[in-house]
Amino acid sequence: MYVLVFLCLESREAIVSTSTEHPDSAWVVKQTEAFIEQTKNRAEKPDIVMHDRDTKFTKEFVAKLKEHGVRTNALPKTSPNLNGRCERFIQTIKLECLAKFIIFGRQHLDHLLVEFTDYYNKVRSHMEREHLPPMGVVPEEVLTLPLDQVVIKSHVGGLVKSFERKAA
Repeated sequence: MYVLVFLCLESREAIVSTSTEHPDSAWVVKQTEAFIEQTKNRAEKPDIVMHDRDTKFTKEFVAKLKEHGVRTNALPKTSPNLNGRCERFIQTIKLECLAKFIIFGRQHLDHLLVEFTDYYNKVRSHMEREHLPPMGVVPEEVLTLPLDQVVIKSHVGGLVKSFERKAA
């Protein structure tokens, strides 16, 4: 199964496509349209998409992005270090999520990817963002709480846990 990942380098937000068994250029263009639709109402829209030199990134892919004012940058051949942040996200999703499940088909994989990406974007802390999630709420100040005021929430089927303050 294959998925396409869009990663915002500044905020670390990840957008993961639906999966497919047979990726081709038409599938990549369709996922790119979904990415553009998902980001079109944002204050800061994507202005450049970096990608490797896979044959699936065709002229139609570039044209679809250009149509919406997004430039493309094809990375040089054999340069995986230039795409390190995206490769690291892929490793994170494999190790922290997919390696922990037996996946029963496309729908199950897509469900796990949506759950983990939601957790990654809204809850999981990132060192580069001062231990804040890419799309999470910035706390006003940090308080020390007694354990009886803490609620444990499960994500990704109980695989990952986060901690929040109990509501009053």
